[in-house]
Amino acid sequence: MEYMRTERAHLMCPCMQFGIVAIVAKAFDEARIRDSFSRLAAAHPFLQALLGHDAARNAYFYDIRGSSQIELRLNREEIAQADAAEIIAEYRRLTSYDWNLFEEGMLKASVWSMRGKTCFLLVFHHLLADGRGALGLAQELADCYADGSVPRPAQERLIVPEQDFPGGSELPLISSILTRSANRMWQKEAQQLSYEHYHQFANKFARENPAELSVTRIGTEELSGICELCHESHVSVNDYLLAQMFVKERAEKIILAYDVRKLLRSYEDGALGNYATAISISLKASGSVTGTAQKVHDLVRKKTGSPKDLFLVLQCYARLEPGLLDAAFISSRGGFPSR
Repeated sequence: MEYMRTERAHLMCPCMQFGIVAIVAKAFDEARIRDSFSRLAAAHPFLQALLGHDAARNAYFYDIRGSSQIELRLNREEIAQADAAEIIAEYRRLTSYDWNLFEEGMLKASVWSMRGKTCFLLVFHHLLADGRGALGLAQELADCYADGSVPRPAQERLIVPEQDFPGGSELPLISSILTRSANRMWQKEAQQLSYEHYHQFANKFARENPAELSVTRIGTEELSGICELCHESHVSVNDYLLAQMFVKERAEKIILAYDVRKLLRSYEDGALGNYATAISISLKASGSVTGTAQKVHDLVRKKTGSPKDLFLVLQCYARLEPGLLDAAFISSRGGFPSR
């Protein structure tokens, strides 16, 4: 039995869902849609999983049920475009509450016909996949639906820090001292946050703090221009988009996910799960977006150039008492008494 360790950071925190809209140039066919999702679930064990809990150890795990747990909704109305009101409304519906993972799977899908094509809205829980994993899954689904390509089976395996993390990524001394101190304090409190308690709080939090959504359209010509500008400036499109947030939205600090697949020793290509860490960058922007993008690029490269810096968050997650990690969010919002 493999128990969640670093993954627990995505368990008891509200709004851990995100979505992708994929349009496939093939007509809406209900039987073909259902078959494509069945094939996808057969290739990926986590699509057959609910959340399991070992009460004796207060340990959570992916409970593989042997059949698809994907929630699939086929819509009869036709839509005109990828940002149609129906898609936005459905995305709001699926992300406006905390999913009960003991009863619900980690992927929800809604499908529409769109002018002779088929439009898929895929909403993922972060325990199922990170952004790169979700994109890969969406591509597998599109290929399967378009031409019958069989999704390639990939055995999911949870991160085991002692085996997976690269050399040089050990916790700095001060971080080790702080995590040990936090663990001792948590053990003295002798508390345990139940999933039911968290789930009730998370639903209340989601109702009282609805997410704001905005839609931005970028045409092919504009996107090509951005890509060309980034190439000339030796920055990535992500650097450019972050720079826009610093310059146009006056953000002072941005927390972003960073893919660490290539650095994990036992990651299997195509496997689902969360293989990203979090890094933060702070910047007081001045000048152009392009100039700021270069500063962002340098900051990200500096943050990710050292295994010790890059794996700091994951190393802390792996060493904190699991129950403490569970309670971190809810206690910070006054929903659970803890020091």
